[in-house]
Amino acid sequence: MRKVHRVLIVGVGSIGERHARCFAATGRAAVSICEVNAELRWIVADRYSIAETFADLDAGLASRPEVVVICTPAHRHVPMALAAVRAGAHVLIEKPLATGFDGVDELIRESCDRTVGVAYVYRSHPALAAMREAIRSGRFGEPVQVVAQCGQHFPFYRPAYRTIYYNDRATGGGAVQDALTHIVNAAEWLVDPVDRLVADVGHQVLDGVTVEDTVHVLTRHGRVMGCFNLNQHQAPNETTLTVVCQRGTVRFEAHECRWRWAIEPGAPWTDEATPTLERDALFVRQAGAFLDAVEGTSAVACPLADARQTLAVNLAILRSAERGGWETIADNP
Repeated sequence: MRKVHRVLIVGVGSIGERHARCFAATGRAAVSICEVNAELRWIVADRYSIAETFADLDAGLASRPEVVVICTPAHRHVPMALAAVRAGAHVLIEKPLATGFDGVDELIRESCDRTVGVAYVYRSHPALAAMREAIRSGRFGEPVQVVAQCGQHFPFYRPAYRTIYYNDRATGGGAVQDALTHIVNAAEWLVDPVDRLVADVGHQVLDGVTVEDTVHVLTRHGRVMGCFNLNQHQAPNETTLTVVCQRGTVRFEAHECRWRWAIEPGAPWTDEATPTLERDALFVRQAGAFLDAVEGTSAVACPLADARQTLAVNLAILRSAERGGWETIADNP
């Protein structure tokens, strides 16, 4: 019998509810929830038969959970994670790590004897992990270019987008911090970290908000050149992440749950067999992997240092779009 961990989910909006459901689905978590909205707290607790609920973080931490999952708006992530670490918990933080650098280095210092990571869920995708292993093995030669093309109809998936964190960059809203950050983090995992970039963002379509819903970014990852295009208003839900190497090209297609490669000019793609995953299945994998890390049987999928780097990229994209011109990724601009 595997150990059952006491897991406290903090914030049970859309993503917090998913984490509650998916941690429970591992069979390795006794889930409790913390939510300031009393009606929402009752609805989620009733829906998933959660017996233990709390109206504030202090009360939740006083119950001494072993694992805390932070699912509040992004500007609250670091203060809540610090409180959880100081209470002795291991912590999984929803992406992005934060909306600024305040408290981030303090969190990194104070987390040295705890398991703390950030929930960039693509790092739990078996197809992306297999593609990364193939790239890192040198099978296709050195990477020279990374290209991302992504889009979905955000209101279809998040009908309440106008009234939640999404409508304000200060709370983690907009296409850069909400969606593109996933793709940037995945690309940095595949190749090297971004060291400079230039960006253009715009509010093109979505009603009821003024934050950007369309993003174009050119990047440099050392020698590797990058291009990232994303919108949140097209009809198809498609994400492709292509890495062009010296001796071949590899591509992750999230919407097809596969990775593929090509070596010979003009030849068709060769698809690698990977299991088809429903959306919850990917989050269940993420939850299980984090519990493995808590138990010391694997490393954290996205450690704080990696998430801090992606945070720096998020902020540089927004600076570049505002000021114009190339931005160097700075520790604390």
